[in-house]
Amino acid sequence: MLNFISNFIFKAIFKAFGILSLPSLHRLGAALGWLIYWCTPKSAVTIKKNIEISGLAKNAQQFKQILNTNIAESGKAVLETIGIWQKKEAALLPLVKQVHGWEIVKNALQRGKGIIFLTPHLGCFEIAPIFYGSKHPITVLYRPPKLKFLHQFIVQGRTRTGITLAQANASGVRKLMQALKRNEAIGILPDQIPAAGEGEWANFFGRPAYTMTLASKLAEKTGATVIMAFAERLKNGEGYDIHIAKL
Repeated sequence: MLNFISNFIFKAIFKAFGILSLPSLHRLGAALGWLIYWCTPKSAVTIKKNIEISGLAKNAQQFKQILNTNIAESGKAVLETIGIWQKKEAALLPLVKQVHGWEIVKNALQRGKGIIFLTPHLGCFEIAPIFYGSKHPITVLYRPPKLKFLHQFIVQGRTRTGITLAQANASGVRKLMQALKRNEAIGILPDQIPAAGEGEWANFFGRPAYTMTLASKLAEKTGATVIMAFAERLKNGEGYDIHIAKL
């Protein structure tokens, strides 16, 4: 009974966000970001420490600007994700205003070895595979959420034309390999923490970070072209610019 009620409530909330325009989602998302920041002191401390470690802020004014931007953009990411999961492709594709580096994709497809897209949690990582899937097949690796009732929303929201989902397990990895052998693309979020024994420790801003090795292993086995893709969130909810770079 509890699961039924939770599903009903979340379905209603998700549908409501799906109706809102992108500018509205971003305005509400910015407010949500600040609410989360003030309600989670431990997270707030971590954000500040990470900005300090990055060395991006050269003075107190820059630090405050980066902090404020981080808080607002993080909230936008949450609500725009829900909105994207609910909206139809016909409403989403026009939100992609420009694609920088598409010739890299064309060249990679001509090589015939497949493409490994690395799309970190930067900007809007949900819109990039939807855009690519509207043109060519792509298999996207994902990890089921800890809250099981959210799984159906993720699967429904990410199942689109041209997109095949693959869980982060042995079966999912086989799907990725098969897609690359067909000269198709796969999508991986490279900044997710891998399971024990499935990653390596690497230096990240002077600190050890446990990072996945899956992408590099797949590239070595298949000769696939590795490409970084990032969907820049434009101001005032105007949409997104996708940036593509070969690694």
